[in-house]
Amino acid sequence: MEGLRQALIEKIDNLNKPKGSLGRLEELALQIGLIQGTLSPKLCNPFHLLIGADHGIEREGVSVSPREVTWQQMINFTRGGGGVNMFCRQHGFQLHIIDVGVDYDLSQYSSIINKKVRPHGSGNFLIEPAMSQREMEECLNIGCELTENCHKEGCNILSIGEMGIGNTSPSSLWMHLLLDIPLEQCVGAGAGLNPQGISHKLEVLRKCLDRLALPPTPSTAINPTFVMQQLGGLEMVTAVGAMLRATELGMIILVDGFIMSACALMAIRLRPEVKNNTIFCHVGDESGHKRMLDAMGVKPLLNLGLRLGEGTGALCAYPIVESAVRMINEMNNFDNANITKYF
Repeated sequence: MEGLRQALIEKIDNLNKPKGSLGRLEELALQIGLIQGTLSPKLCNPFHLLIGADHGIEREGVSVSPREVTWQQMINFTRGGGGVNMFCRQHGFQLHIIDVGVDYDLSQYSSIINKKVRPHGSGNFLIEPAMSQREMEECLNIGCELTENCHKEGCNILSIGEMGIGNTSPSSLWMHLLLDIPLEQCVGAGAGLNPQGISHKLEVLRKCLDRLALPPTPSTAINPTFVMQQLGGLEMVTAVGAMLRATELGMIILVDGFIMSACALMAIRLRPEVKNNTIFCHVGDESGHKRMLDAMGVKPLLNLGLRLGEGTGALCAYPIVESAVRMINEMNNFDNANITKYF
């Protein structure tokens, strides 16, 4: 691998440009070449997984959006009317919409893949575990299966999005427990809470932690599967499974905003090599997202002020990733261009 790294760096440095002058594109080209194990990487048949589920913690008033928005938006996606639909069309992504726990019967919509693990969403983790051990494992397996299906269709670059009212709450808790960041720095406005709403959300999440009665311990000693089962979202655990399998298959993973970054954090805790395959595409306005990325030691490609979710930030970043691959494959080098190499 070190030999390939040096060969990629040499190829990039010898493109007819000042060394380092294409900045992040050069970093991306190196990363993608290492993921694919080649000096000539390529992007094939991109897929976007949009995974939906509801959250029991939403019943505690931690979101400004009502629960029914989850299923209403899932139906909207089937009609092509969501932000995720527009960006998938623009950038040539095949969209798969998956229900793993939406609190509504979506079986009549043939374009929604029915993988419902719990019919009404996750448990209210203020008073009970979000899911059982079996349900957590089922979500992980569904994520693996979804990724495998994309891979079988020739996909080597995968983006993942979510739809689930209330899912910034489990994301904040994952961030807090896995990164040792004070909870108040992890909790934000979500879909638009006012300061009073954020205070209420923080109080609720503190009580959720009290229920677990975790002893004081560094984040490295926290069992990530325990956190997923007790404080997870069904769509989030499914996304973790998808990321784990994508890494095993040598695929590029495009990560969107706060929720998907929390899922990537969890996947990396379970399997550190996931980080090598992941491109963090966007830092959003959700309080704590930049802190999370900084603590993970990663740099997002974009900062567009997005907070829609659905994976839209990852889709918007795709042309930059494509530019990096075109750079390493299509730019001439100094020798072929008969240009004096001056460094």
